Amino acid sequence: MQNNKLFVRNLAFSTTDGELGGIFAGHGEVLSARMATDRETGRSRGFGFVEMSSQEAAQNAIRTLDQSTHNGRTLYVAISEPRDRKPATVYGNGW
Repeated sequence: MQNNKLFVRNLAFSTTDGELGGIFAGHGEVLSARMATDRETGRSRGFGFVEMSSQEAAQNAIRTLDQSTHNGRTLYVAISEPRDRKPATVYGNGW
């Protein structure tokens, strides 16, 4: 299975979805770019996800942008690992 989704951390809190996509646009087609925000406050959490059109584009972006500087911050770019879903919590005796 191909994974073209990238995890980008150490972004400036002022980074917008559009700006995030723009950072990666020169390295292949960007399908989506989304900054993570706090559910309650709506503020940026300083990381985001970028989905590239191909695995080749994703790898090219990693090679070029990982540990590069943007807005005075060192970016860290890697393939996004699937989030493990926790099993439902069973309370009491499990019935």
